[in-house]
Amino acid sequence: MLNGKQKRFLRAKANHIKPIFQVGKSGVSDNMLKQIGEALEKRELIKVHILQNNMEEKTEVANQLEAGTEAEIVQIIGNQIVLYRESEENKQIKLP
Repeated sequence: MLNGKQKRFLRAKANHIKPIFQVGKSGVSDNMLKQIGEALEKRELIKVHILQNNMEEKTEVANQLEAGTEAEIVQIIGNQIVLYRESEENKQIKLP
């Protein structure tokens, strides 16, 4: 579980990265969860963009991503979700 100071640190780091996944009309799929999990293992911190044609609430999508990838939601801002999961092999981010 991330505390407030760690979330602020990760939000600052996420400010400069671009979304690498998009959730569209079909919603969150198992294949998407697998790919996001692999990306989190390599990068630790990623952004996911929710397209406008998605009919689900963004908090619901974020909770599905969090549960399916065992990551933590750092921030939901607009239509973007920032996710963090500590990598086991490629540890790059040192939390305060």
